[in-house]
Amino acid sequence: MDIIDAIVLGIVQGLTEFLPVSSSGHLELGKAILGDTSIPEESLLFTVVLHFATALSTIVVFRKDIWRIIRGLLAFKKNEETLFSLKIIVSMIPAVVVGLFFEEQLEQLFGGNITFVGCMLLITAILLWFADKAKSTRKPVSATNAFVIGIAQAVAMLPGISRSGATISTSVLLGNDKTKAARFSFLMVIPLIFGKIAKDMLSGDLSFTSQNNSAIIIGFIAAFISGLFACTWMISLVKKSKLTYFAVYCVFVGILAIIFGLMK
Repeated sequence: MDIIDAIVLGIVQGLTEFLPVSSSGHLELGKAILGDTSIPEESLLFTVVLHFATALSTIVVFRKDIWRIIRGLLAFKKNEETLFSLKIIVSMIPAVVVGLFFEEQLEQLFGGNITFVGCMLLITAILLWFADKAKSTRKPVSATNAFVIGIAQAVAMLPGISRSGATISTSVLLGNDKTKAARFSFLMVIPLIFGKIAKDMLSGDLSFTSQNNSAIIIGFIAAFISGLFACTWMISLVKKSKLTYFAVYCVFVGILAIIFGLMK
């Protein structure tokens, strides 16, 4: 992978992370279009690093919320911040289980299987369409809801299933307020990304070679910077816009991906 490709893919990651259109799916499509020939493990490594970059941009944008949560936890009392943190932990359980026991199987899906990505984008579209039909409420996310949303997040580890789309849609279908669902969705992924990076570094799986060093670093920077801009205005877009628009987009891209995959 050359520097230009890394920049393009980094920008794609930064822009699509906060919209319900599957950033991992778009990365796989981008890699295929750009002719990336990385083996699945290297391809997944690049994807993880870009997700790490957008996780950092999420921290910057949500720094006030995160600091409030930390202060609430340090009070060592049963308060709103403590309960929110417990819900985040509960939501992580399904993804942690999948990541620990099905990591090798997931890696094989990040090797340019564009037809599979297209099919998963169609599933994302269906989720968004149903969520758009759900009634608006002011109900907050409960602990039980957090676990169910966590299952949706685990399923969204598949390329083509939008993580934000799956978690926000699931939350809305459970009757939760869309604004609260979006906030929970963007904050719940941060511990998982950092946990994934820490696990791979300790196990030696996250290794940088002379062949991929520069591309990964440049891709990281591109994803972080574009993620900062995207997170500031696209989160508002997700909250206020009709999810059906994104569903139509996913159908369009999904069909193109399936055709491209079958012709490849």
